[in-house]
Amino acid sequence: MNFEHISVMLKETVDGLNVRPGGIYVDGTLGGAGHSFEICTRLNGQGRLIGIDQDEAAIETATEKLKDFKDIVTIVRDNYANIRKVLEGLGISQVDGIMLDLGVSSFQIDTADRGFTYREDAPLDMRMDQRSSLTARDVVNDYDEMEIYRIIRDYGEDKFAKNIAKHIIRARNEKPVETTGELIEIIKAAIPMKIRATGGHPAKKTFQAIRIEVNSELQVLKDSIDDMIDLLAPGGRLCIITFHSLEDRIVKTKFRYNENPCDCPPDFPVCVCGKKSKGKVITRKPILPDEEEISGNKRSKSSKLRIFERTGE
Repeated sequence: MNFEHISVMLKETVDGLNVRPGGIYVDGTLGGAGHSFEICTRLNGQGRLIGIDQDEAAIETATEKLKDFKDIVTIVRDNYANIRKVLEGLGISQVDGIMLDLGVSSFQIDTADRGFTYREDAPLDMRMDQRSSLTARDVVNDYDEMEIYRIIRDYGEDKFAKNIAKHIIRARNEKPVETTGELIEIIKAAIPMKIRATGGHPAKKTFQAIRIEVNSELQVLKDSIDDMIDLLAPGGRLCIITFHSLEDRIVKTKFRYNENPCDCPPDFPVCVCGKKSKGKVITRKPILPDEEEISGNKRSKSSKLRIFERTGE
């Protein structure tokens, strides 16, 4: 099993973590362990790395890749949403850095039977954690038309969301939609020919939307950022790599709020709400991959890195 994933903005992310020997760091989306390998190298045998991932293939690959650092590495199969519980179980109350790479791995995309790709026909799945019960097939066949429309509109930002939802309902009334290939044909039928001729793959946005729904990706991210910032020691940093505007908007908003949580009316002469800043946003504008990286890894093109630093109490 080869869990391939080219680590996006590797140097920029690990530099952003400001890794120091002796520190404790968390990779909340371990994947193929590209970022974690670089973190361990910089720790130089002093400190600790906790790697978290919900994908069994990622756990196996990362364990092998980090075997030379086994004395300082702990790998846990879980969702980063449970980071506080994971760290408490390890007797850790504060860490010096946390990173997330929110991209879907090349392994997940290119392994057809995982159902993430719209380039091959496979069973509708899209689960990042195969222990989960909800699949893409369930969303497509069990959700009502308004729910499907909302998901494609909000998570896929597809202007044809209403028509796609209508076509899905019509098709499944004849027979259940079982495969990615069947769903692609339904989506194509819902989008005007001239748009299909000039735009990207017609199923891309719908597939993104369903994947986000199956894995609760946006809700998990939104619910986790405050927790991760609270777990940082003074001077600790949180680095998050996003791949589409919905994720980036959440990270940007959460970082700004944690920097300035005051909700007093603007005309108040002094703050009376008592909410205090937890730190500062290091990246006023996101860090983007350079042209060389994009040319070598086209999937990095849409990535953005944002960094937050915890200040002292």
